Amino acid sequence: MSQALISTQTPKNIAGQVLGSLQTGSITGSLLGPMLGGWIADSIGYATTFQYVSITVALSAIIVYFGIQEQSIEKENENEKTSYRSSEVLGHIFRHPLLLMVMVVSLFVQVAHFSIQPILSLFVGDLHGPENLALFSGIAFSAAGLGNLMMAKQWGKIADKIGYVKILVILLFMAGVVYLPAAFVTNIWQLVALRFLLGVSIGGIIPVRTAYIRQEAPVAMQGEVLGYNTSIRFLGNIIGPSMGGMIAGFYGFSMVFFVTSGLLIISGMLMFLTMVKNAPKRKHVAHYP
Repeated sequence: MSQALISTQTPKNIAGQVLGSLQTGSITGSLLGPMLGGWIADSIGYATTFQYVSITVALSAIIVYFGIQEQSIEKENENEKTSYRSSEVLGHIFRHPLLLMVMVVSLFVQVAHFSIQPILSLFVGDLHGPENLALFSGIAFSAAGLGNLMMAKQWGKIADKIGYVKILVILLFMAGVVYLPAAFVTNIWQLVALRFLLGVSIGGIIPVRTAYIRQEAPVAMQGEVLGYNTSIRFLGNIIGPSMGGMIAGFYGFSMVFFVTSGLLIISGMLMFLTMVKNAPKRKHVAHYP
């Protein structure tokens, strides 16, 4: 919902940068939240921690309700409708191959990213041993978040200038290439370095694809299109851990990284081919002497 609100309230030419800032804030909270929650729980107990969380969420709701003034959305042209039926929204998605492919790629990215989640702690234990396993698992998780934090806004800014689909293709290939060496790491710090690079590459995917949807969908249907995209992402969140656990159980940890890398590279190839196939055709102008 926050993505839909910010997307519709932001000019198209800076949508990537602004959504990158949103992603940066989200990741900052994801990094600081567990650390702060653990400290509070150890200091004053679990029950009080839940009370503080409830108060924080309530304060956030109050700030949003009274502090945010949603501007009325102006139509981009006079013929544009003010509302659309769900059938019209789905029709718009299927009539735009690049938009449809961006949403399909959203599924693949979530499947790939979350296939690692159930095995990462076990993989860290396999590399480092049982000593301080929770600490080193946390470092491996946080490394990706740190890379994400550093680059999400920058990728959005670059995409505003170069083009969202082009940057999305680059990021998919980068993420696929970075995942592959993780199958061959021999110590925890190699894994941490690769997780950081993964965060650098995969961190721009969410703001860039959201900015692209902002660009391609009429204003009155952007919320619903983003809702479909979010549903597809959560489907990937369900499929990914199950797939990763099954692959690791049958073929070992390394195979999960091979499959994940391949899935991201295939996503990049599909995105690239769709981009080339649907590129605007240049008109040939004859030159006469």
